[in-house]
Amino acid sequence: MRPGPLLAIVGPTAVGKTAVAIEVALRLRGEVISADSMQVYRGLDIGTAKPTPEERRGVPHHLIDICDPGENFSVFQFRLLADALIEDIQARGRLPILVGGTGFYVRAVLREYGFPELDPDPAIRRRLEEVARAHGPLALHERLRAVDPAAAERIHPHNVKRVIRALEVYEQTGQPISSLHRATWAPRYDALVVGLTLERSELYRRIEARTDAQLAAGWLEEVVRLVNAGVPATTGPLTGLGYRHLVGYLRGLVTWEEAVASIKRDTRRYAKRQFTWLRREEGVTWLDMAAGVEAVAAEIVRLVTGKWPGRVEKA
Repeated sequence: MRPGPLLAIVGPTAVGKTAVAIEVALRLRGEVISADSMQVYRGLDIGTAKPTPEERRGVPHHLIDICDPGENFSVFQFRLLADALIEDIQARGRLPILVGGTGFYVRAVLREYGFPELDPDPAIRRRLEEVARAHGPLALHERLRAVDPAAAERIHPHNVKRVIRALEVYEQTGQPISSLHRATWAPRYDALVVGLTLERSELYRRIEARTDAQLAAGWLEEVVRLVNAGVPATTGPLTGLGYRHLVGYLRGLVTWEEAVASIKRDTRRYAKRQFTWLRREEGVTWLDMAAGVEAVAAEIVRLVTGKWPGRVEKA
């Protein structure tokens, strides 16, 4: 097991992870490592709820804006980068704070997890991307279901990047990716994992309010810029939550009202899935965000300093 200190703050979308992490970082000389599969992309700012420089309040943030939307970025790459950052932040006497709602990314850092050691095959990938463009993501997902039902259950049909990777591995090896992902679930770090929760109706209210604020801040215009820049609409980040709905509106497939309602509905469903995943995780200390950001941050500070007395400095 790798040594601590390492704090991980997890929870569903819109629960307030970013605000709490920044408050804790200010009190404990921390640095934030984003574990969000969409925030890695430049130009995807409003729709990913990427914290602005003002919101970061001087706290260093890592693994945000590290690749262009057309680039491939894998969870394996994420783990390599996160491991290096954790070691560097610890060596400087500061507290690494892993913050995320992308469960696969968080789990890859915190748990022993085997990844298929296969390089991408550009020819296979281009062919599968063409299938997605010509026939849509559901057709591609059905291909995956036929060869790897376990992976199909775990990967959302609109997560085209992960569907393609799973099919690519199957074509290269003849084995389903689900059989190659070997998880022992043994912890990789001496970490404190804090889960943020909130009464469901209040969380859903926050999701709806945040969606309205994102749209008012220019989310649609952000999507237009990305499409005009040549970012593919049927693969990659524009198939992500909210972005694909706005692409559908731009193409005239749905009305504005239908697009907005679908974003809110699917974000609520996503939050529910995140809760389901997190509740299965062992060793999570749960804190209720009804207490407010300041109170939750204060409790996390108490937990961190209690777990590593003398090893984590207060600011």
